[in-house]
Amino acid sequence: MSVFNGMNLSSSALTAQRLRMDTVSANIANADSTRARINADGEFEPYRRKIVNLASDSSNFKHQFSKIRNKGSAALDGVKVASITEDDAPFVTIYNPNHPDADEAGYVQMPNVDPLQEMVDLMSATRSYEANVTAFNATKGMLMKALEIGK
Repeated sequence: MSVFNGMNLSSSALTAQRLRMDTVSANIANADSTRARINADGEFEPYRRKIVNLASDSSNFKHQFSKIRNKGSAALDGVKVASITEDDAPFVTIYNPNHPDADEAGYVQMPNVDPLQEMVDLMSATRSYEANVTAFNATKGMLMKALEIGK
């Protein structure tokens, strides 16, 4: 097990949480985008909310078990972004006959982005980021104290 293992774990989590914050920012920025892409019918479609899925940066249980058995101690693998998926929630329909994307009845399909939910996700990602910065700094502090022992 490396002395830098704690820093590697924290840095992988920092990268993952940063991507989460960037994705939330993109969702908020496109909360009113009614022409995000063209669908299969050749018509514009509203922006669809993106969701970041995180996972352990490890393979399967068998691999982890053999790694522990061979090395004698577990080397933790950190965090990775498993995927970025689109939310399948239906689009929000509002009545606005003056909107350029309104249908014959005057309804407009708006993105499925809820600003309140996005702010909660942003706060969660920010808190996780801050916790990982604290863990990184604590590990760095312990390594610095260990170096001072040799003086």
